[in-house]
Formats: sequence, structure tokens, C-alpha cells
Amino acid sequence: MDWQLVADSFWPLLSGGLTGTIPLAVVSFAIGLVLALVVALLRLSPNPVVSWIGRAYISLIRGTPLLVQLFIIFYGLPELGVRIEPWPSAIIAFSMNVGGYAAEVVRAAILSVPKGQWEAGWTVGMSPARTLGRIILPQAARVSVPPLSNTFISLVKDTSLATLILVTEMFRRAQEIAAFSNEFMVIYTEAALIYWMFCTVLSTGQNALEKRLDRYVAH
Repeated sequence: MDWQLVADSFWPLLSGGLTGTIPLAVVSFAIGLVLALVVALLRLSPNPVVSWIGRAYISLIRGTPLLVQLFIIFYGLPELGVRIEPWPSAIIAFSMNVGGYAAEVVRAAILSVPKGQWEAGWTVGMSPARTLGRIILPQAARVSVPPLSNTFISLVKDTSLATLILVTEMFRRAQEIAAFSNEFMVIYTEAALIYWMFCTVLSTGQNALEKRLDRYVAH
């Protein structure tokens, strides 16, 4: 084990994670959540055509590999005259993927709120949209925290796929260092440990958030 190489490569790898991996995951997750809410509301629509559009989107995203989605956006769209830079391509692909997986989580969370809450909002004169935003979604958010947190943690690891479309994040840095030093096992193991460190920190934050939200729920 070349401990000097491990020490020298630690900061470049960590820096790649802090400036590439984490921002890519955060931006994609935020956009994906908005998309997930839209798709979830489509699924809940009483209109069968609108509901079918939501189901079709979820089926398409869940039924195809993330890597294929990434390649279609970055390598496929240019054949149709649409050329997108690596970072926006990665954000679009990851956001669409999160939207497909998180939509069912959001839909289930909304359905978990008792129907009486909707009726209470309508009784005081709230519109459906206002009732959704002021009453339903805050309650649904608490239910959706655990699965959505797991989705985010998975996304942090999935961002390593972005290196295949030339996005500079932590795994890209690991590839560069490994190719230069010819120490693939050492560098990739170190990168894996940093990914594990990120996920451990995020899991700890998830547990703390769940406990905080649980304080406001009567048992």
C-alpha cells in the first residue's frame, strides 16, 4: 500500500466530491422532486388520460437503465440536432430519473393524508391548490422523508455514472489519478471509502431529521 499516494490523492478526491458529486446530486434531486410532484399529481388526476401520462412516464423511467437515459440525452440527442453540454445533460438525466422514482413516493404520501384534511380545507374556503399546499403537502412531507432520503443517498452514488459523459466529479478524478499512478486498486478503494463517508453522513442527517419530525406526531 502506497500510503503517500493515498494521502496525496485524498484531497483531490474529496474536492471532486464536494465540488462535483454533491452539487450535482443536490441540484438534480431538487429538480427531480418538483418533477415528482407534478407526475404524482398527474397520477392522482381523475382524468384517465392525464393519469395515464403519469403512469407512462413512471413506467418508462423505471423500466430503463439510468445509464441508457444518460447516453440518450448526451450522445443521442445530437443526432436530432440537440446538443447539450455534459453538466446539463447529467442534471437532466438524473432529475428525470429521480422524478420517475420519487413520484410514487410522493403520491403514496399524499394518499396517506386522511381525506378529512381535504374537506377541512374546503370547509374554510380554501381552493384545492391552496389546500394541497397549506395542509396536505406539509403532512405528506413527513411520511415521505425516509424513502426520499434513501433516493437522495442512492443518487449521490449514481452520480459516478456522469464520468462516462465527461463530467468532472469525484469518480472522474479517481480515474485520472489511477491512470497517472497506475494504482487502480488503491485509488478506487479510496474513492469508495469517500463515497461511503458521504453516505454515512447523509444517513445520520436523515435519522436526525426523522426524529425531529417525529416529535410533532402524536403516538
